[in-house]
Amino acid sequence: MATQSFVTKAATDPDPMPLFKFWVELENIVVAEFKECSGLNIEREVEQYKEGGVNHYVHILPGRVKYTNIVLKHGLADPETSTKLWKWFLEGLHNGKVKRINFSILLHDVSGKVVKRWHVRNAYPVKWQGPQFNTDTSQVAIETLELAHHGIELEETAA
Repeated sequence: MATQSFVTKAATDPDPMPLFKFWVELENIVVAEFKECSGLNIEREVEQYKEGGVNHYVHILPGRVKYTNIVLKHGLADPETSTKLWKWFLEGLHNGKVKRINFSILLHDVSGKVVKRWHVRNAYPVKWQGPQFNTDTSQVAIETLELAHHGIELEETAA
């Protein structure tokens, strides 16, 4: 039996998941209007410990885990979604009492079935950016919302 190269693909091999088939579910309401979602990053900090008498290596110990802010971008086609996001950002603007919510990012395969779901805990908006107006372009108006959070959990659905 011949070995398969890493660049060949059998007809029965699953296709990679498309990046464009995702939904964002805020408070159990599916909001599919988002153009882009980024920031699904988790990084473990490390601490170096130099042990006396050990000169051929440095101990590298696991430290805290930090999460990157999640950035959501969407076109201003749906004024209701835009207004809700704006009002959410304004909550706590003057008194610091922000509204934290849990939300999910759902990845779909080409048939539309959910194959992965990232649950984001205790998120709240830290940055809002309005559209960049320009008379030299015909691009759509994009609104950006950046969210800080307390962690991501991955739920994989059964195939």
